[in-house]
Amino acid sequence: MEVIDIRSDTVTVPTAKMRKVIAVAEVGDDVFAEDPTVNKLEEYVAGLLGKEAAIFVSSGVMANQISLNLLTNPGDEVIVEADSHIFHYEAGAPAILSGIQLRQIKTERGIFDDKLIGSYIHPDNEHYPNVSLLCMENTHNRHGGTIIPLRNIRKIAKQARTNNLKLHCDGARLWEASAATGIKLSDFAKPFDTVSVCLSKGLGAPIGSLVVSTKENIKRARRFRKVLGGGMRQVGIIASAGIYAIQNHFPKLADTHENAKLFANKMLESGLFEIDITRVETNIVLFKHSENINSDEFRLECEKHAVRFIQFGERVFRAVFHFQINKKQALLAADIIIKIANNIKK
Repeated sequence: MEVIDIRSDTVTVPTAKMRKVIAVAEVGDDVFAEDPTVNKLEEYVAGLLGKEAAIFVSSGVMANQISLNLLTNPGDEVIVEADSHIFHYEAGAPAILSGIQLRQIKTERGIFDDKLIGSYIHPDNEHYPNVSLLCMENTHNRHGGTIIPLRNIRKIAKQARTNNLKLHCDGARLWEASAATGIKLSDFAKPFDTVSVCLSKGLGAPIGSLVVSTKENIKRARRFRKVLGGGMRQVGIIASAGIYAIQNHFPKLADTHENAKLFANKMLESGLFEIDITRVETNIVLFKHSENINSDEFRLECEKHAVRFIQFGERVFRAVFHFQINKKQALLAADIIIKIANNIKK
């Protein structure tokens, strides 16, 4: 039985063409900045995002933590959205690695209210921490893949600068925001001091993220990457997959958004699930069973019938669509889930 795995867009596997690219990749020692494929990838991504330079790292967590370290000092406070990846899924790394604390701000759809930015800043008083950085996540995972609109980013950036805050964008899925809106990556990135982007989610590379910023910041980032044990050697092997993914899979992201909408609408029409269809802007669908069911039983029963997704809260589940899930599979997944939900309801 074919498994339809929609737990995450990280479950993609390298295609045959990507494997061929990996096999013939030109490599060198990246710690010496001598891997030509890594250098090409870094220059390419920096150009796409309109920044001076980039650094290739092994993961999105490392990319975010390098960015936070660059833009803060120990003891600083960093403003993050309450459901952000940096707070929920990075194992307390800001405190461990940079000696900083996170201030969580609850929002609708992951979007800060620009009019309230000033209220997040403590008075200039020795009792309070220095607030030095504001982070945004685009697209926003725990809000269902919602896009932070460019007009909001610009308003928030203006207020942040007024309050002497630096800005970081956790852009792990920034590719999705660009694909959905047609807005250039460089326009989304322009207001930020640092931006992290991931290659191993929707783009389908097996590993890797990048940080883009100024040349000076990226020079400092190389040192902190070394501190983290992130110096890599003949890493052009995986950098080649990243280049291939951007050039060949980035154009396919709009299709994954369409499949997510088809899935969501079919689930909603069944009357068995609650879905905020306005949040299905990209490739993520959050759905909630309308009955008081046993969530583990429901999810495991779906897995027995070859549909895999993850639990995201009390009776809330997440499905994430990627380029290796086609329209037929998206609709079949909805059919299977609906059938099992009906049986459990009975």
